[in-house]
This record gives sequence, C-alpha cells and structure tokens, in this order.
Amino acid sequence: MRLLAAIALLLGLAAPANAHRGHASLAVVEIDAKSGAATVTHHLQAHDVEPALVDIAPDAQPSLDDPDALKALVAYVGQRFRIAGVRLAPAGQRLDGDTVVLRYIGLLKGKPKQLLISGALFGETWDDHSTQVNIRIVGRGAGITRSLNFGAHDPEKPIALPGS
Repeated sequence: MRLLAAIALLLGLAAPANAHRGHASLAVVEIDAKSGAATVTHHLQAHDVEPALVDIAPDAQPSLDDPDALKALVAYVGQRFRIAGVRLAPAGQRLDGDTVVLRYIGLLKGKPKQLLISGALFGETWDDHSTQVNIRIVGRGAGITRSLNFGAHDPEKPIALPGS
C-alpha cells in the first residue's frame, strides 16, 4: 500500500513537467475592408521563444530581457511570417506575462479574393511547433473568421477571404 502511495505521489509530481508538451503560437490577421490595411498580431509563449533564441540570435543572450535577442526575434518572425504581396513592418512588441506579443502592419493591394500566407515558425528549434492563423475582415460581413494551421516546416498556404 505504501509502495502504491509512493508511486502515485511520484506520478503526481511528474504531471506538471508533462503538462506542456507542444509548442504553439497564434497569429491574428485583421484586414480593414475599406482601406486594405492589415494588422498582424502574434501571440507567442515566452517559454517556447526563449529556447528558440539560441537558434534565432546566436550572438545574444537567449532571454527576452536582452534587447538584441528581442530585436532578432522581431526580425525573424517578420521574415518567416509573410502575406504574399504585402510588406509587413514591425509596429510594436510587448511582454505580457508569459506571452510575447509582436505586431506588424501592412497594406493589401486592391481587394484580393484570397491570400497566400507563410506561417511556419520555430522549425529550427521545435519540430512540433504549430501556428494557428486567424484571418478576419473588419467592417465587412458578419465577423467571419477563416483559419489556417501551420506545422513547423509547412509551405505557404492559400486562404479565401471572408466575403469573397
């Protein structure tokens, strides 16, 4: 009976270590229906990002406290996450608890019926990293959101825009 209690205690202590097995991020793309202005907001987990800084910013400290590492992260995400035909420029970042929020802005040309998005992130560090991308048009339709999911090494993917 004591042996079973000891095993149960050890399994209970191991559970928190196993609680976070995957690596994931969220990107929200909001497009203004009238102007074509696009805002991309990335929500990344610091406990996923900091180990990845070893690969992203090898000359910096692998910490979000290091301005060089944060600058490299902003550049990396800006280079890896792309919307075909749209130049996305960094527009701010903040640390919010364990969440790293990176914002980029750009402008769509015309009124495209679909977008071609590259959303694979952190494949150099995490083979199991996934990125969910939610795309919504602001000011048109009934608030319809389209979603894409990217694995760490997925190629770009097309997605029809809401209201198309």
